[in-house]
Amino acid sequence: MTEPSQSLSTLSTQALMPAPAQQAVDYWIDGWQRTILFWDVLRQRSDQYYAQKAKAVPNVLSFDVDLVLDGRTFERPVNYGLVRVQPPEGVIIDPKKRPFVVVDPRAGHGPGIGGFKADSELGVAMRAGHPCYFVGFTPDPMPGQTIEDIMRAEAVFLEKVIALHPDAEGKPCVVGNCQAGWAVMMVAATRPELFGPIIVPGSPLSYWAGVEGQNPMRYTGGVLGGSWLTALTSDIGGGKFDGAYLVENFESLNPANTFWTKNYDLWSKVDTEGSRFLEFEKWWGGHVNLNAEEMQWIVDQLFVGNRLATAEIVTSDGVRIDLRNIRSPIICFCSKGDNITPPQQALGWIVDLYAQDDDLRACGQTIVYAIHESIGHLGIFVSGGVAKKEHQEFASNIDLIDVLPPGLYEAVLTPKTADAANPDLIVGDWIARFEPRTLDDIRAIVQPSLENERRFAAARRVSEINLGLYRTLFQPFVQAFANTQTAEWLHKLNPSELPFELFSDRNPLMRQIAQLAEQVREQRQPTSPDNPLLHVQAMISDGIIAALDGYRDLRDRGMEQIFLGIYSSPVLQALVGLRASDEPPRRRPGVEPERIAFIQQRIAELKARIAEGGLREAAIRSLVYIGMAGSGVDERAFEALRQMRAEHGGLTLAEFKQMLREQFFALLLDRDEALAAIPKMLPIDTATRAEVLGKIRQVVSAAGEVSDARAERLTRIEQLLIAAGTGGDTGGSENASAG
Repeated sequence: MTEPSQSLSTLSTQALMPAPAQQAVDYWIDGWQRTILFWDVLRQRSDQYYAQKAKAVPNVLSFDVDLVLDGRTFERPVNYGLVRVQPPEGVIIDPKKRPFVVVDPRAGHGPGIGGFKADSELGVAMRAGHPCYFVGFTPDPMPGQTIEDIMRAEAVFLEKVIALHPDAEGKPCVVGNCQAGWAVMMVAATRPELFGPIIVPGSPLSYWAGVEGQNPMRYTGGVLGGSWLTALTSDIGGGKFDGAYLVENFESLNPANTFWTKNYDLWSKVDTEGSRFLEFEKWWGGHVNLNAEEMQWIVDQLFVGNRLATAEIVTSDGVRIDLRNIRSPIICFCSKGDNITPPQQALGWIVDLYAQDDDLRACGQTIVYAIHESIGHLGIFVSGGVAKKEHQEFASNIDLIDVLPPGLYEAVLTPKTADAANPDLIVGDWIARFEPRTLDDIRAIVQPSLENERRFAAARRVSEINLGLYRTLFQPFVQAFANTQTAEWLHKLNPSELPFELFSDRNPLMRQIAQLAEQVREQRQPTSPDNPLLHVQAMISDGIIAALDGYRDLRDRGMEQIFLGIYSSPVLQALVGLRASDEPPRRRPGVEPERIAFIQQRIAELKARIAEGGLREAAIRSLVYIGMAGSGVDERAFEALRQMRAEHGGLTLAEFKQMLREQFFALLLDRDEALAAIPKMLPIDTATRAEVLGKIRQVVSAAGEVSDARAERLTRIEQLLIAAGTGGDTGGSENASAG
């Protein structure tokens, strides 16, 4: 029997056929061929899914790894593991550079997104010379494991990494992607000594934050009546929460992409898009489970409760999780195009914790934020462009970030041009500058609102009531009737799971697709790019997308109006106890008397030691004074300083960081006295003073010509250095030897 494609091919070659008819036949042949190839790609996706599912530890890492620690063997076992990532051929690792540890999110998908491709968080860190480790997980949790167990396991992982790199200059840089970000931050709040800089890309930390009319995902919990539905779903699942439900929630945010665009793009360009589609689906389709206890804790404490940003969470052993205890720099990377973790949720915790800029500095905390203009949530982790820009700059400048004085900064990246000053001091294609910001800048982004807080606080109270009613009246019956078979069937019928079953070789109708697709590839006849029917096809696609986008916008507006209508009610707020006083619905965490006493003691110590130190302290104080003016810290200035430090030896990075912070606080507490002390800290001989002044000028001018306020401050430092030689200070030589 003649194959359909062969018959159609014969028809398409008829010479006397009118041009419009010929174009229609060509398009018809092309369309059917694309459809068969499209089905075959879906079949390959299903086969890939089941092959991944059959692995003991499925992941999508594109690098070879060696197992270091298996959390399943711990006293409190967890389904997490630590692996060391092997660098690709030609990439040289510097054992003295701090290791990077990438922790992947357990939010429905399997692990590996942080090392999905060569241009990834792991890839750029290794190219920068850093040893790299990865924390992933198996599809099923260990019986009884909790979020606290995972926190303790991650602390053990970091202890091991530190032990494996005793000569590294700095503690590990830890990257917590998306949901892993809040977990990493909690570990850092309880074990701050284990961490170097912390990078949290696309990580939600303030769950109620947002702007009306945008990003309605935050309303979902309130509209559904709270976390009782989470408990019901876990009970039906036999004590496990199916990660496919989380994936379904993500997909529902953009129905046009889920139901049409993703598949249409593959179908319309099936000759070239198949491999890219399968690569991404390998991760997107790898669903994992959580224990009922884990998911309930996440929803109650974070998504609905929003207790992390105000230090309301206390562990089972009585330790309060306060993000102000983190001593490492925190880099928050978010995007305006992210509809899952918008900038408000990524940055709102800062103004939740701190009322004034001095509060942040008093805690010794350094926070850097970077906001992408357009990239979506997944692009933060998988986009090659983001990896080669933001992630590469973070990795290349991680030591600079580590020594930034306490405060709030924005990472500003500008392209490296041919006329850039001192191009040899620039790593990569971008120039990183860290510009000082204030809490008012964060408030302008987050737009905090007392009324918004009161609405979500009411939703939290309603959630607690509904959960209590469910556990009292319904949970015993649901758990009595739930079984493994029911959970398995619900998993198979989940909209995020069902397509894998339908398009796999397990479906008898799909068994001939592979053979038919092979024949189509041999006789492929794509239509001409100028075929007018392709234009009609694109118009229809645009119409479908517009319709689905319109439905999404209508649904989102409706959900927001329902939430606002219910939880803005003064009567409801009074019924749940929010109108009983004039106190805000969420209080900022207070400062313990011990903390206040410690800060006062440190201030007294720093003031008493303002005049102490020698040449190094004087030089660093001078640089900090000049750097506190102007547009921020440029990577070239730090690279020049790093090269000088390497040439002369002596200070480790940790010692340099400590000295820089002390000089910063000295200037902050009493600038005039700190500057007046500089001449007393310097040696008398002219040659040494000239050398120090030359190096200060070199560092200050590394980013280009010095102007404005920095030029004025440089002039003042020059005058102070000259005064050191004419003042006849008898303690100069002693101070010099002490430095």
